[in-house]
Amino acid sequence: MTFAVTEKGQVTIPKGVRTKLGIRPGTRLTFAAENGRLVATKTETTDHLTKWRGHGRLPGKLNVDGYLKKVRDGHRD
Repeated sequence: MTFAVTEKGQVTIPKGVRTKLGIRPGTRLTFAAENGRLVATKTETTDHLTKWRGHGRLPGKLNVDGYLKKVRDGHRD
């Protein structure tokens, strides 16, 4: 596959390649020149919330749906 570089230095990554490599909108890539080749590597980003998921505690023994219902019912006029 051969593609042209735009005036802005952009190149389209074919859908098949994006799918195979898991490249989605927002994926960060690092570029390097190695032995006359351009090499792109996915950069893993840290989701700062991941380590906290599942650690929250709700008052009482309510599940999320029960808590939301209680809060919403309490704020009705």
